[in-house]
Amino acid sequence: MRRWLPFALAVAAAVPAAAAEPRISLQDSFRLGSGGSVLCSAESSSSDPALKDMFDRGYAIVCRDAAAPVGRLYALRARSGDPGERLAALRQSKAQCAPAARFDLDALRGVETLSCTLGDGLAYRVYSWRRGKLVYVAEGLAGYDSALRIGLRTLVADRPVPGNVEIAVTEAGDPAAFARAQAGALDPSRARDEAYRRNNSGYFADAAEFFEVLAAAEPTGAGRAEAMVNDAIQQSNLGYYGEADALFERAAEAGGGDRVVARMLRNYRAIDLLNRGSAALALAELDRPLPPSALLPAPDAGTAIDAGTAARIAAESPALRQLGGPGGMLLPEEKAQILDAQALHLRGTLLRLGGQPGPASAALQRALAGLAEVRDGRIASTIWLRAQIYGELAALAEARGDSAEAERQHRAAIALLEADYPGSAALLSAQTRLAAHQARNGRTAEARALYKRVVDANAGGGSPSPTLHRTLAPYFALLEREAGDPTAVAEMFKASQLLVRPGVAQTQAVLARELSGGSDEASRLFRQSVNLGRSIERLRVEASRLAAAPMPDAVRLAGLRAELARLEREQVANQSKLADYPRYRVLSGGLMELEEVQKALRSGEAYYKMIVVGDDAYAVLATPGRAQAWRIAASPAQLERQVDALRATLAVEEDGKILTYPFDVERAFDLYTQLFGPGSATMEHVDHLIFEPDGAMLRLPPNLLVTERTGLDAYLAKARRPGDDGFDFTSVRWLGRDRDVSTAVSARAFRDVRRAAASRAPKPYLGMGENAPPQRETFARASVRGLLGEAPGCGWPLGQWSKPISAAELRAARKAIGAGDIVAGEAFSDSAIKARGDLGQYRILHFATHGLVTPPRPECPARPALMTSFGGGDSDGLLSFGEIYDLRLDADLIILSACDTAGRASLAATREAGLRGGGDFALDGLVRAFVGAGGRSIIASHWPVPDDYDATSRLISGLFDAPPGTATATALRQAQGRLMASPDTSHPYYWAGFAIIGDGAAPVVPRR
Repeated sequence: MRRWLPFALAVAAAVPAAAAEPRISLQDSFRLGSGGSVLCSAESSSSDPALKDMFDRGYAIVCRDAAAPVGRLYALRARSGDPGERLAALRQSKAQCAPAARFDLDALRGVETLSCTLGDGLAYRVYSWRRGKLVYVAEGLAGYDSALRIGLRTLVADRPVPGNVEIAVTEAGDPAAFARAQAGALDPSRARDEAYRRNNSGYFADAAEFFEVLAAAEPTGAGRAEAMVNDAIQQSNLGYYGEADALFERAAEAGGGDRVVARMLRNYRAIDLLNRGSAALALAELDRPLPPSALLPAPDAGTAIDAGTAARIAAESPALRQLGGPGGMLLPEEKAQILDAQALHLRGTLLRLGGQPGPASAALQRALAGLAEVRDGRIASTIWLRAQIYGELAALAEARGDSAEAERQHRAAIALLEADYPGSAALLSAQTRLAAHQARNGRTAEARALYKRVVDANAGGGSPSPTLHRTLAPYFALLEREAGDPTAVAEMFKASQLLVRPGVAQTQAVLARELSGGSDEASRLFRQSVNLGRSIERLRVEASRLAAAPMPDAVRLAGLRAELARLEREQVANQSKLADYPRYRVLSGGLMELEEVQKALRSGEAYYKMIVVGDDAYAVLATPGRAQAWRIAASPAQLERQVDALRATLAVEEDGKILTYPFDVERAFDLYTQLFGPGSATMEHVDHLIFEPDGAMLRLPPNLLVTERTGLDAYLAKARRPGDDGFDFTSVRWLGRDRDVSTAVSARAFRDVRRAAASRAPKPYLGMGENAPPQRETFARASVRGLLGEAPGCGWPLGQWSKPISAAELRAARKAIGAGDIVAGEAFSDSAIKARGDLGQYRILHFATHGLVTPPRPECPARPALMTSFGGGDSDGLLSFGEIYDLRLDADLIILSACDTAGRASLAATREAGLRGGGDFALDGLVRAFVGAGGRSIIASHWPVPDDYDATSRLISGLFDAPPGTATATALRQAQGRLMASPDTSHPYYWAGFAIIGDGAAPVVPRR
């Protein structure tokens, strides 16, 4: 195969009908080992000083959760001196090695091994083996020994070899971070090639990291613009539209006049509009005039499409979101022709979904013809685009009743992707489209088997494609129809784990792994590695911002990059040391079986998993001995409207005041019936409900749902009497009245947190709150960034600090516990909290202060924080998301008695804290930050805590009144029950706002 670089389009003599076993020597990137998740890969590097011959090959070994390469692989020819001696000379300056020894590594006889020590004391291994004039070498940190051994065997065999890579993982770095490390290890031209391959394979998060690295490597011109416009469409595919807008604008400024970049901007902006559900605007974008091309006429304008089809297009056309950029050492006219074919594909799909099959088919056929004209259609990397076109032709065939032709087109698309993108998300998505076709035509057994194979192919964990997420929707509908079959329920539960969850789920998994370390040294290394990873991410964000500035400070930028390189080396060294602890060499990723969750449940417990996929919502209800599944009677959109309506009767801010209205109990009963109706018989025997919400229910605690009609009717009859204000709900039977309720963010997080060791902190309680109102001189020295925000109008007025929450709640809690410390007034400042070294000495931390969660204006990013007093130095009177994450806690329970502390954080705030993933879900704000700091369970509020009737103080003190050993969820329920029983505080506003995120069965105070 001949390669055309650097634009990722490979020219082949013919497209193979099926994938052959890949030769390693012809690949720029290959995985090491076999099994589920990819833990390590080898990335080609031509700039390595060890490479002297044109036939020499060198690779960097990159592994999960390691910020930089951990080793090297070489295949060197002995033409100009001994390659082994050359490598030894390069190694001499950094390592001291013992005399060589020999051993047999599987079929490799007489492998030479060196045990070395680096200057910082780290163990380093070298393996080498000779065959004729070829010398094969694997060397790197001893903590990655399994990857070195498999790497050597893979090089020699020139094909993938089976074997398990066992390395230390924290799971703090998401798969996208792994992709970023891979991109940094590759040469820029090869990184661009790999970026397009991952995009075309459907791995948008990975591709975004590659293109971000490429944009930083290209200072100016069309190359930089190309990388930025590709990064923009990845961000759009992932749902980060603000990021996409900014990148599109910068790409247009950098190279929008280039004929290739201009076409990318046209196509990708159209896809971006489709991602947002604006089909008519997408067609208008395709009609924008472009720089003239000498080879191709402008595509036909087509027929306009009305805005009413936008929702259908977003739902029915996931294929459009996989489109990426073509390229290679092709002429600009050839690149433009491929992009114009892509535009025709977009147009054809829009027309098909707009009900115009004739023009749609014509546009799609023209797209295929356009691709065939470029070098006789032998551009291998356009195969993914041809596969998408076949999928559209299949949809047209099915619409006209030609099922056989539709299946033929689907299978043609699959065959193309199997040849060039085996195992990819693009292939799996094509297979799910065929499965959906089979299901629609009554071939349910075939469809279910094919869907199951797709899910099992993703069972190793990692980051699922958003496209695959959407195309799985028919599978859930099929399984729900067969929910009487226990295996169908288990399949639904397993498949649901491919759907995106809040970032706090990953954070809980990281905390659980830290707590499983088994020794103080292991825990210290683990925490240090996680913190280094976050510091690296922060520096990357800062360096990226600086590099994108119109006139970047070159000296500062160089300093940032030098510091970044230092931290990367330190983090990799730390990860290598962590490998000495076997517990951390076990990867806990992958998909859980339903049976695993049932084994984690105790008698009287039930796990309710809510699943939002496509236009439907489903539920799985599992007890230790039984499981059932059903379609929720309301659609996700209807659930959003119902939750909005219920929240409007709970707490609404009007003119700076929190107002409540008579709670809509009838709607709460309807919502309970929709969510739990089919499982009502099981719910009668449930003492503790573990609720995993999705969609709208992430914003509403389920304990305020109404479970039966009799008490509801009694309330309604009383409320209709003259003079009744409708605020006495004592007759209503709430879901949380007779059963404990806690919130899980994922099944794995629930199980892992339940398994986690309890806090070893010696002190029982620390309460903090009642900030000191700021003085005029305080404002003069306060941080401008903290008060005024980074954007005009996005800061908080100083008056926000002038109404502190009383410390009475804290004093009541301490009295109930019988011991503990309270920090209030001027001592309760952000600077003082960050300076404390003893926060990890407290089992329970309790914050009673204002939470600044929702931004001051809708256009501002959400940067959640807790309000504090103003301290010295650069204090801004806020304990921010990132600052909380940096705290070192060892707490069984953290109570956040503040405004809507269960809210989300923006993508910007998440990245500022050195995190990726999440940021767009409720619970991803302060809850995630405190989990990351070391909180096993969090009690957070879904709306502003009430001041009237001492409700919050009574609730929190009641939490601690329960006897030692009482489960947290039980203690909270009992305290809530006392408020429910009083007419003054029976409205859910007073008692229902707090939710337990974590294991509600853990005790508030352990038995003595």
